[in-house]
Amino acid sequence: MHMQKTFEMLNQEISKRLRVDENFDIVVKPLYIQGIRMNLYFVDGFVKDEIMERMISFLLAQNIKDIIDTMNIQGFCDHCLTYLEVDVQSDVAKMITSILSGSSLLVVEGYHEGIIIDARTYPVRSMDEPEDDRVLRGSRDGFVETLIFNTALIRRRIRDPRLRMEYHSVGTKSKTDLVICYMEEIADESLVKMIQKSISEIQAEALSMAQESLAEALVQHSWFNPFPKVRYTERPDTASSNLLEGKVILLMDNSPSVLILPTSFFDFVQEAQDYYLPPLIGNYFRIERIIVFFLTLFVTPVWYYFNCNPQLAPDWLRFSLISDTMNLPILLQLLILEFGIDAIKLASMNTPSSLNGSFSIIGALILGDFAVQAGWFAGEIILYMAFVALANFIQPSYELGYAIKFMRMMLLVLVGLFPSWGLYIGLVFVLIIVIRNKTITNTSYFYPLIPFSYRDLKKIFVRKKLRS
Repeated sequence: MHMQKTFEMLNQEISKRLRVDENFDIVVKPLYIQGIRMNLYFVDGFVKDEIMERMISFLLAQNIKDIIDTMNIQGFCDHCLTYLEVDVQSDVAKMITSILSGSSLLVVEGYHEGIIIDARTYPVRSMDEPEDDRVLRGSRDGFVETLIFNTALIRRRIRDPRLRMEYHSVGTKSKTDLVICYMEEIADESLVKMIQKSISEIQAEALSMAQESLAEALVQHSWFNPFPKVRYTERPDTASSNLLEGKVILLMDNSPSVLILPTSFFDFVQEAQDYYLPPLIGNYFRIERIIVFFLTLFVTPVWYYFNCNPQLAPDWLRFSLISDTMNLPILLQLLILEFGIDAIKLASMNTPSSLNGSFSIIGALILGDFAVQAGWFAGEIILYMAFVALANFIQPSYELGYAIKFMRMMLLVLVGLFPSWGLYIGLVFVLIIVIRNKTITNTSYFYPLIPFSYRDLKKIFVRKKLRS
């Protein structure tokens, strides 16, 4: 009689918290086997019917009553449940969280605890090549929105027992699954402990914006410092290589991107596909990427500075200066185009994919051509801004691209305000930001340039041949 009351009270509590009567997708399957009552709780769409049917069929074939009378709940699981991932849980709150996370809960009359059966399956897309991290050569699988699949992609590449996968639940309401991944004995122990502590102190109700919400909770950003402190990737090979270098990877459920910590400036100019090519070609791509990257910062401010001070321009650069009278000031043209390019990008994001190519052609060619003919812009300015817009995509980080954009606009405005000294004042500001910038581990953001280390700096510019 006592066991019957315990069974009914436990089911009432679970049904009350889950609001079974109000949620159509929360299913309660009553079972009556050999005079023993059972209730199976699960969320419709998170379990496979074939697995549940096979498990129930096995239960029907067992002598349930004798097992309950002679064994504890762990013995019941060992003898009556064929599924591999089974756990005993006495906390009702954890039972509810497990059900809402996709697991099934079996409540058996005669036991005070519940049995959590991790037979969940999530709707998942195929592991295609990532859209943001395109692959020139190498594996074409990419992370997806299912956490367990992403951890398996890393395990497939690193078959080392020192690889650690630590599970955490973040968000008081969302209960978002999160995994801290690192290589023991390779990753900095203080870094791992700091990340663990930061995650445990997150008090947000939900990480509604997935990895971006997590990044904001972990990293304290200054409004005047736009440089990103975390790096994102959707490529398992990139994540695996960073793990072997001592980095820490954060994986979140419902997100195809993983966070790489710590991240410095020069991490963005190194690409995994450099290692899929011969060293000579890989080094060429790396050096070109670095040169073009810095050109995006300086090409328009330096050109504008020489237009304001033509007497300082070298002879070989004088052909690029504008000598004709313009309808609009050069600075205003540059700033309008800076905003205009972003407006076209935002519009293209909301354009159907079938029309995206046509939209880009219309925006870049027709609008640009007519703007020059109408006298709004000079052809040279269109050329330089087109180069800057395209060069921003030489590295995959949008955040870093816009950080450079804000620095470039600051230089342009200072040159416009102070034609003679504005460029030098701006360079001082940029240098101050660079020196004061720190990573999440409080080390220099621009190491090995600041502080200078020739050995480590050489590794960034020159890729050595891989050796066994």
